[in-house]
Amino acid sequence: MNKAKIFIFFCLCTTGLLIISPAVQAQYLDSARLSAPADVVHNTPLVLAKDNKLSFDFGKERMVIPDGLQPSMLTTKAGTIIVQSQNSKKPLPQQRIFYPYAMTTVVSRDKGDTWNEFSFPKGSNGVDIEGGAIQLRNGKILALETYVTPGKAADEGIGLMYTSTDDWRTLQGPVEIKFNIPDADFYSSTDDGGRPHAAMRLHRRIIELPNGDLLTTIYGWQKGDNEPAGYIPTMKKTRVMLFRSKDKGMNWDYVSTVAAEKGIGTEGFGEPVINRVNKGVHEGRLISLMRTGRELYKTISDDNGKTWNKPEPIVFAGRDVYATDQWKEMFKDTKRKGELIVNNPNEIIGAVVDPDLLSLRSGILVAAFGVRIPARANWQNPTHPWNGNYLAFSTDGGDTWGNILQLTSGIYTTHYMAIEETNKDNNIFVAYDFGHWTNKTGRYTYGRPLTISMKKK
Repeated sequence: MNKAKIFIFFCLCTTGLLIISPAVQAQYLDSARLSAPADVVHNTPLVLAKDNKLSFDFGKERMVIPDGLQPSMLTTKAGTIIVQSQNSKKPLPQQRIFYPYAMTTVVSRDKGDTWNEFSFPKGSNGVDIEGGAIQLRNGKILALETYVTPGKAADEGIGLMYTSTDDWRTLQGPVEIKFNIPDADFYSSTDDGGRPHAAMRLHRRIIELPNGDLLTTIYGWQKGDNEPAGYIPTMKKTRVMLFRSKDKGMNWDYVSTVAAEKGIGTEGFGEPVINRVNKGVHEGRLISLMRTGRELYKTISDDNGKTWNKPEPIVFAGRDVYATDQWKEMFKDTKRKGELIVNNPNEIIGAVVDPDLLSLRSGILVAAFGVRIPARANWQNPTHPWNGNYLAFSTDGGDTWGNILQLTSGIYTTHYMAIEETNKDNNIFVAYDFGHWTNKTGRYTYGRPLTISMKKK
């Protein structure tokens, strides 16, 4: 239901919090230089579609975190790059629900050439920035912990926020933040392993509107969301909801449901990302991409999120997750839980996961996503050429995606990515991973810069 279907969540009591005083600050470690293992797998990007409007220049692929999966990222106005990934260690015990793997956070202040580890206070797991991180126009950084837990009042959710005013050299927090979630249902669904999961999830991006208000998304449940997930009936399919804050993240009010519909995928709508078109005929439009456990879905809003178009599937470069004839023969003898996957529609079909969406200052939109072929058996055999990580580019506000690149193909990966524009226009940094949670050949986070050039007419 979130980062990976094989994970086991810490389903702990959500009534208590491990609170660290805002006066306690995490310190940046200048001495913790990170080195790459000797057996790094290098990847060559593939061009799947091009429209001759853009050209691409990839920098060298480099190690970011030697023990890291499923990256999240933030870049700052000063050019600092912050990347966070799961490591193979267990987190510290705490009362508040936390991800079942500890996080490593690294910082580069030289455009990604070297990375130093950022250390959180002793006794703290820090902040899981899958919940979103943003540098506001005034320079202040906000970072939201991904889990939103039940509050004391009905329809109240509690999140945690960290802040930085010195370019992520120190962090202050956490402080509790509140979400008004009408008809919230924290208790009807388990996680994807059948255990209680009294939390909803903040995911991906925080948007700062021209008037200073903030927007973000949560995926979770409202009363009546009782449709079982395709592969575990105790887990209920999720919806995506939009929230607005008028006080820099302290309080968030429900705006609308971005997407909720029965019969969609195996998971409903989840792992959303939103971004705002900043140039062209669609300037001001909000676009959301969402995972469903099968194909990727897209919806748009032209009224700051009050209403949304009916979500529709979007397929990039012909990577159709239902095109099973492309890989059935390859997996004809593969089994999961003693059953041939070719006989199970929840196993043989592919999946698109964890989209990201970036709006460059030039107006170009960049989408990142992973394609799993098949949806779960790819970790038994990852070698199908469609299996991997992708980037897509739009120069018309998301109407078309004329340029599509495949960054990895046929290797072990969790298919999760992160993309951010650096302080140089049309220069992005891309983070992605190699390996998976039970893989014996290593698990590490890569990164590489990419310069995008717009061809003159």
